[in-house]
Amino acid sequence: MPVEFLGIAYTNNASETTARSGASFDKEYTLRLARAHEDHGWDRVLFAYGSDTPIPTPAAAYLAAKVDRLQILLAHRPNVSYPTYAARTFATLDQISDGRLAVHFITGGNDHEQQREGDTLTKDQRYSRTREYIEIVKKVWTRREAFDHEGEYYSFHDYVSDVFPVQQPYPAVSFGGSSPAAYAAGGAEADIYCLWGEPLAETAQQIESVREAARAAGRAGTPRIQAAFRPILASTEELAWEKAHR
Repeated sequence: MPVEFLGIAYTNNASETTARSGASFDKEYTLRLARAHEDHGWDRVLFAYGSDTPIPTPAAAYLAAKVDRLQILLAHRPNVSYPTYAARTFATLDQISDGRLAVHFITGGNDHEQQREGDTLTKDQRYSRTREYIEIVKKVWTRREAFDHEGEYYSFHDYVSDVFPVQQPYPAVSFGGSSPAAYAAGGAEADIYCLWGEPLAETAQQIESVREAARAAGRAGTPRIQAAFRPILASTEELAWEKAHR
């Protein structure tokens, strides 16, 4: 089974336990961290999204033009742009990166965080919207003739893009969530399904839920699985546990 290692593309020197010392977007630090990933054999880095953080798309474009091999996973929330616009943005970034882009669609698990940018849908509604959003993005990436769309959340007519991804048929679609609505949407549309690192029994149950949803959607295959971990490092295991509790 092939394995990829995914890192993080922080745009400043902060962490979950350390306050940053400079601006929220420090391009020198962003590049230095990315090159460290590339030099040490990591496959891909994630540009995360937050309602108050630097916008990940231009930061990813900056990085793509500066490193040669490192792949990019770009986080995107459907509530912040229309899907036709987003699809062209992603296709352009895939061109800039010579086909090193994957897109992680974030439905949003925190109502307060979503509402900070005007998103007032319920969690289940957001997953339904994300599914429709991904469907549209894939069509924009692959259709060479104009098409119409009349959906629950989006409606447009006679649309065709003039920019397409390097990767064919399109960049990988990444997705996450642990509710029935999430499994239904991601099982139907995702190439990569993202889970948090949990005990093996619970993880196996989540993977089976994803596979069941993919089968229910009529897919021949199932999404690849990604697991995210927060390593806590120290010189000994005892000190690492002490650090974790602290």
